[in-house]
Amino acid sequence: MPIRTVGIAALVAWLFLAWLSRAPMAVTTTPGIGATTPGGTPTAALPLSAKTIQRIVVVVFENKAFSQVVGSSRAPYLNSLITRYGLATNYTGIAHPSQPNYVALWSGSTQGVTDNLGHVLAGRNLADQLEARDRTWRVAAENVPAGCFTGATASGGADGPGTYARKHEPAISFASIRNSPSRCARITNLSHFSLTAANFTLVVPNMCHSMHDCSIATGDAWLKTFLPRIIASPAFAQTLVVVTFDEGTDSVGGGGRVATVLIGPSVKQGRRSSVAHNHYSLLRTIQDLWGLGCLNRTCAANDLTEFLR
Repeated sequence: MPIRTVGIAALVAWLFLAWLSRAPMAVTTTPGIGATTPGGTPTAALPLSAKTIQRIVVVVFENKAFSQVVGSSRAPYLNSLITRYGLATNYTGIAHPSQPNYVALWSGSTQGVTDNLGHVLAGRNLADQLEARDRTWRVAAENVPAGCFTGATASGGADGPGTYARKHEPAISFASIRNSPSRCARITNLSHFSLTAANFTLVVPNMCHSMHDCSIATGDAWLKTFLPRIIASPAFAQTLVVVTFDEGTDSVGGGGRVATVLIGPSVKQGRRSSVAHNHYSLLRTIQDLWGLGCLNRTCAANDLTEFLR
């Protein structure tokens, strides 16, 4: 090869390498989809339809194992939803008894709670994350009195017969919520539930409808009266509903294996996943969908986005 040609080729190669060394790299800096949040694990890009989700409703039942519910003739409505939508077959609670699971789902940590007693907690939580991203939230707790009620239990009221238990409603245990009249006013009884009232709503059935004090059949019948009005709403097109249980009857995963069902237009029909998940995974899913960043134990948790189209 002529010397002049070699010189030109070398110059072109040198210029190309110099350009590469100066070219900026594509980096995602916003916590959330496709990003690594501080102390967190990378999250995969969401399916296109999942990015349309503007409302999430989480309904939590009580103290039933996966095997007691899935395939049971006592829960025909819930099993019809399982057939149509998605079921996590390897999902567990975090701990025993009930309250640590609710606190974990709300804040990504049990906050040291190991019992069902009243606590006042200082940690950051999902409400803080939602508000920081201009997302709204509500808690619809059946039979809870109005006025930022902090008592252990209450019965009756606008929701009719039934008993509310504070141990199943985590938001009121956080000082930043209970000490703010405007924030704790977002905790209402079930008669105030509206799908369009907030981006995120935690639904807490009373002690009977949650299957805690009453049968699986009773809780299933309640769900059959509650969920169809969500599905029939025009807003359901942009909604994800998750039905889960706080804890099971064994200690697998810390809180026992439970049924968790994902419901909505963005959920793959008949999807089953045996990937290990827990309440931190559910909270991580909410965080990932809306770019909230991680919180406490959710920073190392996986999510449930394999269910989404």
